[in-house]
Amino acid sequence: MFKKLLIFKIIFFHLIGINIFQVKKTNAFIPYYYLPSKKFLKLKGSEIGKNAYQLLYFGQLKEGLALAKLAISLNPEDVNLWALLAEAQINNKLFDDALSSIEKGKLINPLVSELYFAEGSIYLNQNKKQKAKKSLKQGLEIQPKNTNALFQYGNIFLMEKNYKKALSKYNEIIEIKANFWQAINNKGLIYFEQDEILLAINNFTKAIEIKKNAESLLALGVSLKDSNKKKSILLVREALQKNPNYVSFKFREEQLWGEKLQKATEELFKLEELTKDISIANLYKN
Repeated sequence: MFKKLLIFKIIFFHLIGINIFQVKKTNAFIPYYYLPSKKFLKLKGSEIGKNAYQLLYFGQLKEGLALAKLAISLNPEDVNLWALLAEAQINNKLFDDALSSIEKGKLINPLVSELYFAEGSIYLNQNKKQKAKKSLKQGLEIQPKNTNALFQYGNIFLMEKNYKKALSKYNEIIEIKANFWQAINNKGLIYFEQDEILLAINNFTKAIEIKKNAESLLALGVSLKDSNKKKSILLVREALQKNPNYVSFKFREEQLWGEKLQKATEELFKLEELTKDISIANLYKN
């Protein structure tokens, strides 16, 4: 039986060997693998990057970050994807990771303004004003008419109470984009601190005409508290209904409200006519 079995094995492996070593003719035993080209991977990376941007835009921050990481793994040479990844990391408060992504992007192309603007945003968030100004300045040298970057630059000067330079930046923005209501509103914040109440009222009113926003409504209400109490109360109510967070001193401080405007707001909030509105806003803030 052993002999028969041995002969059978020899014949069996001989037949198998014939089939295996004739693969050039038949391809019968070799599986086919598709290896995508570099061009294909780049295209896929860009496509996934667009999807990641959409997710970030609609507030799906974790999902957007995951897709941005996938996109960069497919196309690590795309500087725009590094900028996108940094944005996703900033949105997820991964600031150190974002700074690392920005540096990698700069190595590919140091002339992409978005990298410097993102870097400036991070430093501003970390209250590193001088570093933020340096990054924003570098970005603006590449893209001098970027209104969002100019606005951040102006806000740093506002934080430093350098009102002259802040106004200069805000005016520069308005020359480029006349309906940039945030810059107009912030001019009003400055004028209130300088006791230029009529100029403050004028700017808050202009900002509201462009967009009926809670900040300008409340600031205008506060500015009118001595000259038109009835209208002042109506404006405050409307503002707090739009955004109850403005009832908070800390929240207004984060929006760069100065000491004088804050004090006037707290005084206005003590009015008996606003007691109910203040209570409701405190319930719904955050």
